[in-house]
Formats: sequence, C-alpha cells, structure tokens
Amino acid sequence: MRALVRWFMAVAVLHFAGCYSFTGASVAKHLKTIAIPLVDDQSGFGEPGLRERFTTELTNLFINDNSLQVADRTTADSIIEGVIISVSDAPSVVTGGEAVSKRRITLTVKVAYQDKVQRKKLWEKSFSQWGDYDSGGGLSQREAGLREAIKKTTEDILLETVSGW
Repeated sequence: MRALVRWFMAVAVLHFAGCYSFTGASVAKHLKTIAIPLVDDQSGFGEPGLRERFTTELTNLFINDNSLQVADRTTADSIIEGVIISVSDAPSVVTGGEAVSKRRITLTVKVAYQDKVQRKKLWEKSFSQWGDYDSGGGLSQREAGLREAIKKTTEDILLETVSGW
C-alpha cells in the first residue's frame, strides 16, 4: 500500500512540476525563436565536455519552457551567446583539525542576448552559481557539484531572458 501511495505522489509531483512555465512573461512579441550556439570555455579549468554540457542544459531549458522556440542561428529572431569565464573548486566547509568536509564548485558565465530582428543587444551580464559536494566522494561527487552549478546558472539565464527579472 505504501508503495502505491508513493507512486501516486511521485506522479502528482512530476505532473505539476511540468505544468509550471514562464510563458507569457516579458519576451517581446516579435521574438518567437532563439538560437543557442555552443558556449565558449575560456575558464582554463580543463573540464572535458563542459561547454557542450552547459549548452545542452541551456537548450533543454528553453525547449521545456516553450517561451521561445529553439532555432538555427541563421533563421532565429534572437540569439543568446555565452562564454564560461571561470570555474573554481574550493573548500566550503572545514571541520575540526582543518579537514575539508565539503567543497564548492563556482561557475561564472558571461552571456549576451540579442534581438536579431531589430539588431540590438537586449542585455549582457555575468551569471555565477555554485554546487557543493562532499570532498571525500571522489569524481562522482565532484560531478554532482558541477552539475548543480550548471543547472542553477542556466536557470538564471532562462529567467533573465524570458522575464527580465
């Protein structure tokens, strides 16, 4: 019985999570599509596939949000371009005896959003977010921290683009 209740709860949560969208916010009426080219990585952090992972996460957020349709660079009404400026991995929680129990990955990305129809830059700004992970957990824990930093940063970019908050 408990398993059935948990299953129904999980289905309800997933259903309602999928219903929330920022559609109808402050996107200009003439902008229907957006191009999201591969972000550049100038961080020097040396994380393989970081730019591809970041671009894929950002693209998927726009697809799921549905405020702007993702399109090719040559046909899109707008374009969002980004550069990963820095990635740092530093201790965040130090316990007794100077032992590091948690680490924090901080990701900073400079992004510009342009209206290709009216040929003007709508905004340009830097976004910085972080993800914590247990320091003794190895690469899989570090990966979880980086994934969290990417998720938070791309969500901030989406919000800035579709709502202008």
